Amino acid sequence: MAIRLSDPVTALTGVGPQMAVKLARVHVQRVEDVLFHLPNRYEDRTKVTELGALLPGMATVIIGQIEVAQVVYGRRRSLLVKLSDGTGYLTMRMFYFNRAQEKAFQRGLWLKAFGEVRQGPSSFEMIHPEYRISSSEPSGGMDSVLTPVYPTTEGVSQALWRKLTDQVLKQALPQVVELIQQDCLPDQYKLAYQTSGLQQALQILHRPDGDSSLGELQAATGAAHQRLIIEELVAHHFSLRKSKAAREQDRAPRLSEDKNRASRFIDSLPFTLTNAQQRVAREVANDLETQNPSLRLIQGDVGSGKTVVAALAILQAVSNNTQAVLMAPTELLAEQHYQTLKAWFEPLHIAVGWLASKTPAKQKTSTLNALKTGQLLLAVGTHALIQEAVDYKNLALVIIDEQHRFGVEQRLALRAKTPEGVAPHQLVMTATPIPRTLAMTLYADLDVSSIDELPPGRKMVETVVMPAESRRADVVERVKTACEQGRQVYWVCPLIDESEALEAQAATEVHAELSGALSKLNVGLVHGRLKPKEKETVMAQFRAGELDMLVATTVIEVGVDVPNASLMVVENAERMGLAQLHQLRGRVGRGSEQSFCILLYNTPLGAIAKKRLQTLRETNDGFLIAEKDLEIRGAGELLGTRQTGSVSFKIADLMRDQHVLAHVAPTANKILQTHPQTVEPLIERWVGSKEDYVNA
Repeated sequence: MAIRLSDPVTALTGVGPQMAVKLARVHVQRVEDVLFHLPNRYEDRTKVTELGALLPGMATVIIGQIEVAQVVYGRRRSLLVKLSDGTGYLTMRMFYFNRAQEKAFQRGLWLKAFGEVRQGPSSFEMIHPEYRISSSEPSGGMDSVLTPVYPTTEGVSQALWRKLTDQVLKQALPQVVELIQQDCLPDQYKLAYQTSGLQQALQILHRPDGDSSLGELQAATGAAHQRLIIEELVAHHFSLRKSKAAREQDRAPRLSEDKNRASRFIDSLPFTLTNAQQRVAREVANDLETQNPSLRLIQGDVGSGKTVVAALAILQAVSNNTQAVLMAPTELLAEQHYQTLKAWFEPLHIAVGWLASKTPAKQKTSTLNALKTGQLLLAVGTHALIQEAVDYKNLALVIIDEQHRFGVEQRLALRAKTPEGVAPHQLVMTATPIPRTLAMTLYADLDVSSIDELPPGRKMVETVVMPAESRRADVVERVKTACEQGRQVYWVCPLIDESEALEAQAATEVHAELSGALSKLNVGLVHGRLKPKEKETVMAQFRAGELDMLVATTVIEVGVDVPNASLMVVENAERMGLAQLHQLRGRVGRGSEQSFCILLYNTPLGAIAKKRLQTLRETNDGFLIAEKDLEIRGAGELLGTRQTGSVSFKIADLMRDQHVLAHVAPTANKILQTHPQTVEPLIERWVGSKEDYVNA
């Protein structure tokens, strides 16, 4: 039976129920979704490079004969396979391997491998390349045409993506129809549409032919790319319009501001609000006084004072005898908000409720009853706030902290806690500033406020960049000195693979190494594989000063406030994005002491990584860093988090394609006037299962 575009993805060979769940993480649920899940880059595996001609940073195919394979024990156990081809040598290094793999690398056999060349201790290396073993000398590259590389998620290999797209291109591609008519397009896009039909464009992007240019594909300048970029941006624009129109059908409670009460609250604070805080607080207060459900994003750098703006909004809600909730992604961050709001609000006789998974049953029952009857007007917590058992009497304000950390299902669940036709006002906060270019397009249906001013007197964190190989011992000594002086230290091991298990393993190995080297210090370990209770226990010990140093994965990126921590070391900093590194750096510099951040990198350092680290060394300004991050990596990667609820693009890149943005709204208007019946199919094609993500 023929596969149809509308069929569930399980209609494809190789996709069972478990794989369907994994594919849904990247919004692939139907056969058509596979077709429009497009490669984000391409690799040239067609040419072989002799070992004597290799250069650091090259991604290429090599062929070599195995001279020796051995397991070596250093800081980390690894399997080294030394190859030669008569022109030079290369070592293949594997950190994760089994006994069968170890036995397979026999002296005299031949290896064809594709990977990135890097400088090793004694020769060039490839770490975990894709490889094939053969008994006789092979010839030619790994592939005869350019190889597509797809955005993916844990458990879905590139080989599977190619297998799925092969099926869809063969059986379902002929069913795809044109939706945007040429008469709606600006002149420069009419040519792209005439040069490349939709089916042809999809075929080229999934399976470039022998004539395809790697440079043109990577730059997305060809007709195939251009015709799809404008279509996706128009579809996304329509989805935002639809979202805004749907929200405008609902009604929110009018929350009048009690200016006297707000003034008394501000006067009671141990600090003065900055001009930026006052401006944003006024924008929020004006939102809450209208009957239209507001949706405002407050962005501000680490330490800019977003919480007090949220507190003023809460005060406005409870002064109208309506309910407000503040939800944070971790118990750690939620508890910090709870303690802060209790200290501020209890003197004003405003009770603050707490709801999290570890809340004792008796306290939880009491809080649930108080929320249902309306006796409790303010609750702070985690996902527990949106469980089925939680009912609110008159929820008027929802505040989400670190909104990019939440799956959209959670935001939708909170909205569902109000009666049909009624929507709460929503305030979402982030310490990862969004560049203006991005905000204008991606958040066209949101109002965006920026707290672009830090409180006076805050010390800038000094950032140092060091090569790991030659300076690691110096850094360990510096950690020892800081701890002996009574300070605390973070040592961060970032994600090194698409696997939380490998990340945890790396952190565990570093923890063992540092515990041995610094035997007189108390060294803690926290990573994503720990149970929540174990994680919270370790973090509580660090906050209490019982641990001198914390070895951690990026789970500590958000929501950890330990003023005594004055030094942060980040391993493999070259692998991380600017925004994430800036967030990590924000964990120090919270006390009165001068704080430092040491970024350790492995050589050779690529051009992009060099730009990132240079930017961090030069500035602590989160808004400038966000602009640089967009410039260096592009919107697709900056938004990244395809599994965490941010709307991401399949082919458009807001930095690269800025020249297209001015044409999007006029094109959408023409389509709406002349071909309105194509609007819904366009949204379904490009936004599809992500539509809820736009509406949240």
